[in-house]
Amino acid sequence: MAIQEHIQLAVDKAKAGGEVYFIGIGGIGMSALARYFHARGAKVSGYDKTPTVLTRELEASGIAIHYTDDLSLAPQHPDLVVFTPAIPKDHTELNHFLNNGFVVTKRSDVLGALTNGSFNICVAGTHGKTTISTMVGHVLRHTGFGCNAFLGGISTNYGTNFWSSENDVCVVEADEYDRSFLKLSPNIAVVSAMDADHLDIYGDEKSLQDTFVLFAQQVKEDGLLLHKYGLGRMSEVKGVAKISYSHSYDYAQAYAANVQMHLGGYQFDAVLPGGTIPDVELRVGGMHNVENAMAAIAIAAHLGIEADKIRAAIRDFKGVKRRFEYQLAPEVQEAGAFVQPVFIDDYAHHPEELRALLKSARALFKGRKITVLFQPHLFTRTRDFAEGFGESLSLADEVVLLPIYPARELPIDGVNSEMLLQYISRDNKRIVEKSEVVNWMAQYARTINKEFGEVIITAGAGDIDTLVQPIKQVLEKA
Repeated sequence: MAIQEHIQLAVDKAKAGGEVYFIGIGGIGMSALARYFHARGAKVSGYDKTPTVLTRELEASGIAIHYTDDLSLAPQHPDLVVFTPAIPKDHTELNHFLNNGFVVTKRSDVLGALTNGSFNICVAGTHGKTTISTMVGHVLRHTGFGCNAFLGGISTNYGTNFWSSENDVCVVEADEYDRSFLKLSPNIAVVSAMDADHLDIYGDEKSLQDTFVLFAQQVKEDGLLLHKYGLGRMSEVKGVAKISYSHSYDYAQAYAANVQMHLGGYQFDAVLPGGTIPDVELRVGGMHNVENAMAAIAIAAHLGIEADKIRAAIRDFKGVKRRFEYQLAPEVQEAGAFVQPVFIDDYAHHPEELRALLKSARALFKGRKITVLFQPHLFTRTRDFAEGFGESLSLADEVVLLPIYPARELPIDGVNSEMLLQYISRDNKRIVEKSEVVNWMAQYARTINKEFGEVIITAGAGDIDTLVQPIKQVLEKA
C-alpha cells in the first residue's frame, strides 16, 4: 500500500474517534489540526518545548500537553503521529514512533488527507496568506455560507485559528515552506506574493517561484486562480480561469477604487469582473490589507455571495493577531488635547513585509515620528536579506534591533544584529537586548511628542510578542 494511502487510512480512523499525537503541538498550523481532531471527538494530546498562550488554550479545551521529551508521557498506541520539521532529529519520542511501525507524518500530509474530496480554497504567498485566508474564512462564516478554516494566525473576531462547518468547504493557508502546499488540491487558489524567502530550502528565487507555479497549476480544471497583479510567472499557468487583483491598479481585474483613509482604516469601491461593490469599509490598517481584502471579496463574489453580505462582513472584520494589529489605536483628539501614541504590533519578518508595514504606517499617520522595534528571525534569512532589511528599516525614523531569534537554526559566524546596523541609513539606530527592551521603552516614553503624536511598532516572527503587553502598559502610563 502506498504511503499516502496509509496516511489517509490513519487520518480517517482518527477522525472517527481515534487517537492523535502531535509533536510540536504549539505551532500555529499544528494547533489548528489539533483543534480539528479534538472537535471531531478524537483523543488528542501533544508535546511542545515550552508553554505558550496557545498551548494553554489547547490545554484548557481538554487537550493534554507535556513539555519534556519523555516517552512515559506520550501515548502508547496512537493511530496517527503528526510532527513539525522544527523538531530536532534526535528527539526521543519522534524516533520511537518512527522506528516502531507507527504512522508518523508531517502536518502537510494530514492537511492534504483531510481536504481530499472537499471544496478547497487554498491561499499561498510569501506574504499575505494568513490575512487573506482569515478574511476569506471570516467572510464565508459571517455571511452564513460556511466553511472549515485552517489558518496560520489567530482571528481577532473569533479568537482561534480553526473553525468548522457542515458545509464541506475548506479554507486553508497553503504554506510554501518545505513545499508543503504541493500536497493540496485547490478548487480556488490564491497566490499573493513570490518574493525570495526560505532560501535554505529552495536555494534561489527562481526555484521558489517554480514551486509556486506548480502549486497554481494544481487548481482543478473547473477552478479559479487569483493572483496579485504583477506576478508575471502566473502567465505560465494554463487551463484554468484566472483573476488578477490589486489594491488600486486598474490594470488588474479586481481592484480598489476611490480609496479614502479614515482613522486608521479605509473606505473604497471594490471593482470586480462582474460589477462594483461600492462603499466597502475596512477597519484595519495598511494598504496591503486593502489588497488582501480585494482577494477575499473576489472569492466571495465568485461563490455567488450577495454584495450587501460581503460589505457587512468586511466592515466587521477585526483583523488577525499580530498583522498590523493596533495595540493602541488612533483616536479622534479634542482640540488642544495630547495626541496619544499609536502602537502597532506586526508579524513582519521579511524585508518586503517590513516595507509594506512601514509605508502603510507612514501614509496613515503623516507627520508623526515612527519608531520600530524589530527582532530578526533566523540567521539564514538575516544573512540572505541583510541589505533589504536595512533599506526597509530605514523607512522608520528610529530603529531598535533585538538580537536574532534563532528558531530552528544554529548560529552562523558573523551573522548578527550588529551586522544589520551598517545597512540602516538612519542615525537613530541601536541594539537593545530583549531583557532590556521594556526599561528602554520606559525611558523613551518620557520623550514622546504629545503635540503631534508618535507611532511605535513592534515587528518580528520570534518571541518579541511577549514584550507587547509590557510595552503597551508603559505607553499607557506615559
